[in-house]
Amino acid sequence: MPNPLSDLTQQLLDYAARAGADQADAIAVDGTSISIDVRAGALEHADRSEGIDVGLRVMVGQRQACVSSSDIKPDTLREMADRAIAMAKEAPDDPYAGLADPSQLAAMTDNSALELYDPSDEPDPATLQADAARAEAAALQNKDISQVQSASAGYSHNRIHMSASNGFSAGYSRTSRGLSCVAISGTGANMERDYDYDSRIFGADLRDATEIGIRAAARAVERVGARKPKTGAYPVLFDERISSALIGHLLQATNGGAIARGSSWLRDALGEQVLPKGLSIIEDPHRIRTGSSRMFDAEGLPTARRAIVDDGVLMGWTLDLANARKLGMDSTGNAARGTSAPPSPSLSNVALTQGTASRDDLIAQMGTGLLVTSMIGSTINPNTGDYSRGASGFWIENGEITHAINECTVAGNLRDMLMRITPANDAQPHLSTVVPSILVEGLTLAGD
Repeated sequence: MPNPLSDLTQQLLDYAARAGADQADAIAVDGTSISIDVRAGALEHADRSEGIDVGLRVMVGQRQACVSSSDIKPDTLREMADRAIAMAKEAPDDPYAGLADPSQLAAMTDNSALELYDPSDEPDPATLQADAARAEAAALQNKDISQVQSASAGYSHNRIHMSASNGFSAGYSRTSRGLSCVAISGTGANMERDYDYDSRIFGADLRDATEIGIRAAARAVERVGARKPKTGAYPVLFDERISSALIGHLLQATNGGAIARGSSWLRDALGEQVLPKGLSIIEDPHRIRTGSSRMFDAEGLPTARRAIVDDGVLMGWTLDLANARKLGMDSTGNAARGTSAPPSPSLSNVALTQGTASRDDLIAQMGTGLLVTSMIGSTINPNTGDYSRGASGFWIENGEITHAINECTVAGNLRDMLMRITPANDAQPHLSTVVPSILVEGLTLAGD
């Protein structure tokens, strides 16, 4: 039986060709999502959404335009193509716009081996509600928890298909099952909150709801009595929960869009040391049961494992076709897109080399400093790498946790910070971004 999404994308291409497109590509996304929130043991909110969105990109010479719609009637698709052509004719020339050459297209487009889709039945709302209720009940068993702010369970299933006038046509399905709990300890001005959650492709891999509620409660209780630290220079340990944000700043600076604009603090660092020797950042888009895995990118190019940083040395940028052309390079197969915009560079799965020490080992090693478990706000200068973020966590004294910390700022320069990192060995391998806890020496804390 033909795939209706492939039919939709082919219809869009046909209409675009008739309207005068020299090149075109189309994407269709068919999605279902369910979200359940529980509060005080009762259903607080339930939401289910279903729909199809389609997007069309056309090129007339070196001018391009994108249009999208959630209406898939033939008249609407025809009107989309006409509107896109009219928009493209008014757009400025873009010498870097264009589809992939057919010789560049992925030969392997079957994503089934990546196990991105759970074939079991969609969970009914009652099952999701029961999961959320169990997480909430488990959190409330902790006598020091005053309330549970939210306990939520959700499910989504998306089907995606892309077609292009260069002959590419392929699609895949993804599922996701999630569960979260946010617990609050204390009352009035002394309230503190923390959370736990899990998200997996296969429902059978999801952590138990009771475990999630217990951990959320324990974390909230640990935060009782939080206060500001003293201002000064200290080692800072970024907990595994938030350490990926630190590495994320490096990855953002290697995005081809930022490099092409000249707005990256790493724009002149290709081939230079950006991490300590022995540490690498590897992208692997073919990891099984991982949310960002894919056999091909949004321009139909094959994806492949590559080293972004190898033994501390920056090896390359993250590129789609347009930015690769701007920089005189080849695409790395990292294009991503939605229905309403052209492709742009985006990563799939990345992992930082893990260390040999545990998080507790690093706590003991750091002596006196800050363990950061949560961050808010962000002031990052994209050109210089100057870094400043609000943080909360726990104070370390003589290698042991003494009390909770809040209302402080962690500051430094990313280029310097990343050269002084020591990773732990506690990364979660099922995540798309696999980064352990990271110790950084000599950061500035602003508190009392």
